[in-house]
Amino acid sequence: MASWLARSNLTSAIPGFIQNFEERFYRNPKNYGQWMHSALNVSFSSTATVPTDFLTLRVAYLNGKSNAPLQQSSLEQVLSNYPRTSSGQPKAIARDGANFIFGPVPDGTYTLNGTYYAKPVLLRSFSSDAAAHFLIVNAPDLLLYGALLEAQAYLMNDSRIPVWSAAYELALREYRELMKAQNIGMGSLQTLAV
Repeated sequence: MASWLARSNLTSAIPGFIQNFEERFYRNPKNYGQWMHSALNVSFSSTATVPTDFLTLRVAYLNGKSNAPLQQSSLEQVLSNYPRTSSGQPKAIARDGANFIFGPVPDGTYTLNGTYYAKPVLLRSFSSDAAAHFLIVNAPDLLLYGALLEAQAYLMNDSRIPVWSAAYELALREYRELMKAQNIGMGSLQTLAV
């Protein structure tokens, strides 16, 4: 980044630009790819704890009960549709702060399985080789342009915002196309000949 900015006095600020980009990038579900999938396997009898790296639920189901996924609902929908005074086998799931709640209230102990999108370890705190980080391996230009865009406000260099914004948007579009192609290649879409 220092080379691209032609500045050697930003060593202490550059990690902040990168972190700001990563935080913004991970807040948008359109950017989630299969590399962010994490397994969900939690035993519960009333509520289940939301994983600390949780971004959003992909799919959840009760182990051994049926192949049907739980209906992902808002907290308000679960509380409105399933009175807390009755219990049964859960059919719906919602997030309530640090917990998942279920509708109806579980009538026993269940195991929640599925997958969720997990927030990756930020580059700033990556404990192993940072060169192995997914964005560095698969979208280094996206990471660079996003961080350069973050740097412009700090540098009060408004004239460069359109340049880095255009480069970032192109890299982001290509990244999303890659994620879409990988998801289709994983078999999520099938056409059967009749």
